[in-house]
Amino acid sequence: MVQDIIAPMSGRVFRIIDVPDRVFASRIVGDGVAIDPTEGMVVAPFDGLVRLIHSMNHLVGMRSKEGLDVIIHVGVDTIGMGGEGFERVVSPGSVVELGQPILRFDLELVRLRAKSTLSPLVVTNGVVVQDMFGALVRAGKDVVMRVKMADRKARRGSYATRRVEEGG
Repeated sequence: MVQDIIAPMSGRVFRIIDVPDRVFASRIVGDGVAIDPTEGMVVAPFDGLVRLIHSMNHLVGMRSKEGLDVIIHVGVDTIGMGGEGFERVVSPGSVVELGQPILRFDLELVRLRAKSTLSPLVVTNGVVVQDMFGALVRAGKDVVMRVKMADRKARRGSYATRRVEEGG
């Protein structure tokens, strides 16, 4: 099954290998894209469940109604900001609709304090079959990638999903 993932942030789309972080660039966590945001808002990329929000509010884990798991990570090395400039709009366990705000963040502060504003959008239980590399996308409106879900057996308890849920 192929699922469209809508942009969770407005901005320009980059390849995941362009993210200046070895873990994301090498696809250890999963396949995906990165967005260089133009505004400080993260919205739901599909209808689904907010499974987790990191205690520093820079990372969201979501599951679509179809069972696709994604991680949205604002910037690179933003964990070092200690949550400053990040605000939750919803809580873990919230059922959200496509385009619904999830996080707000101070983009200027991220530009000043993080290693990069490139924000990975990673699928932990699927493979990207098409991405919109180079496109300018609008949050909650434009397709940023199409993903083929892994089979059911592979989706259960993937290493990347467990690691994120454990906070690492």
